[in-house]
Amino acid sequence: MSTRRPINLSRRQILTTAAAIAAPAILPAHVFAQDKFPSRPIKLIAPWPTGGSSDAVMRAFAESAGKALGATVIIENKPGAGGTLGASAMVTAAPDGYTLTQLPLGIYRLPHMQTMGFDPVKDITHIACLTGYTFGIACTADAPFKTLKDMVAYAKANPGKLEYGHTGTGTTPHLAIEEFSHKAGIELNPIPFKGSAEIMQAILGGHIRVMSGTTEFAPHVQSGKLRLLATLGSQRNKAFPDVPTVKESGWDTISESPFGIGGPKGMDPAVVKVLHDAFKKTLEDPAVLATLDKFFQPVIYMNSADYTAYGERTFKAEKATIERLGLAKKG
Repeated sequence: MSTRRPINLSRRQILTTAAAIAAPAILPAHVFAQDKFPSRPIKLIAPWPTGGSSDAVMRAFAESAGKALGATVIIENKPGAGGTLGASAMVTAAPDGYTLTQLPLGIYRLPHMQTMGFDPVKDITHIACLTGYTFGIACTADAPFKTLKDMVAYAKANPGKLEYGHTGTGTTPHLAIEEFSHKAGIELNPIPFKGSAEIMQAILGGHIRVMSGTTEFAPHVQSGKLRLLATLGSQRNKAFPDVPTVKESGWDTISESPFGIGGPKGMDPAVVKVLHDAFKKTLEDPAVLATLDKFFQPVIYMNSADYTAYGERTFKAEKATIERLGLAKKG
């Protein structure tokens, strides 16, 4: 019969052994602290020039979301290509949550018109929808027409001579007017700009007489420098209750444009939730709401799942619209 000799450990050996046993439990907490998101600044791409309404709104969201996240959210402007340069730049970034972009409606439309470097359904993680644009048709105060019907009559009498500015080929302000002018039987001369700020400079400087764009025209309409002929939503804008919609004016054209925040495909769901919760919280921030009110943009909230489903539906719907207008890419 064998006997076991007792093991005698020194105090030092006991402490060393205890530390070794505890180390694995301590390590994950240390690693978690290092990897906690976010641990560095986040880049949020605004695919429009500085100075316009879109830039102002995105900066308000960035500042507010940064406070909620406990990290700096830096705006990077990438204007041009109908607002799609943000998505084009973002999809090649690491899906770690540190590169995000605004998702304007054009990202679901332009891939049907031309070859793009991304698929808005397969290559983008939809995080949250936040707001949307109000579109309208405005003209200079000295234009020889006071209503949309007057403008149509003028355009018919002067085919191809009436120019209008828009925010880029394939954007909603562009296609909405093309659809409207087709239904009205008129020929207009479209002039593309990189964003709203450039359009405002052009129309206030007298270089164009008509613009199709978002509500950066509002203060100039209120001051009498511009005249708002119609809005493009399904209902009248609460800031301009006396201005009819294009549909009310006689042409069945409605254009509404929700937008939100997205990241590259393959993002960690936990990171998506952190970002979603932070951007959702911005919709309770008085500073953000004041900025939205300034540009007459409503709160249009969708969570990540609903926004993903919206993107899929819109991508299909935009394909039908582009084909109907004869603007689909060849091949």
